Amino acid sequence: MITGLTGQSGSGKSTVSRIFAAGGYYVIDADSVSREVTSKGSPALSEIEEAFGSGVIDDEGCLKRRALGDIVFGDRERLDTLEGILYPHIVARIKELAYEHSAAGEDVLIDAPTLFQAGADSICDVIVSVTADEGLRLSRITARDGITEKQARERFASQYDEEFFLSHSDYVIRNDGTEEELRAHVLSVMNSIKDMRGTAKNDA
Repeated sequence: MITGLTGQSGSGKSTVSRIFAAGGYYVIDADSVSREVTSKGSPALSEIEEAFGSGVIDDEGCLKRRALGDIVFGDRERLDTLEGILYPHIVARIKELAYEHSAAGEDVLIDAPTLFQAGADSICDVIVSVTADEGLRLSRITARDGITEKQARERFASQYDEEFFLSHSDYVIRNDGTEEELRAHVLSVMNSIKDMRGTAKNDA
């Protein structure tokens, strides 16, 4: 089974991903894949520099992620340009990894905040989304990333709202409580996916 994990910024998706990993899933972290495909000398990095200028590249020829983020967050047109460059490279690599490990008999989790926007949901058998109260997400993300409330809200504005995740997911995990409550909910979802996998195999 290939499971897609997505959700709102600050919802606690990384914690959910770690619980899946502890349960035996091979986790593909889309953020790590993004860093891989935009590494020094990569085709994607060259395309980004061409689109956004040399100011987003440091003296060593690497991507200045914070500088790029300052440009695109809050500017839908510039963000669309960046996504148009990144997504084909990211999804191609995600597919390669997902099919490789799935063919080896492993359960795969694709941890991707922009799972739907990138089109990576098309290769998933199951979609799990994580949501949380906006105020709670705001406090988490400003503390975690060291950004201002204004920057955090700009990031939220560039993402889908909770209703989208509710209507496009097989499972929605609400993370407003304790870590113990979150773990119990995630384990319940994992067991349900396991049952689904067993049913699919029996039907085959």
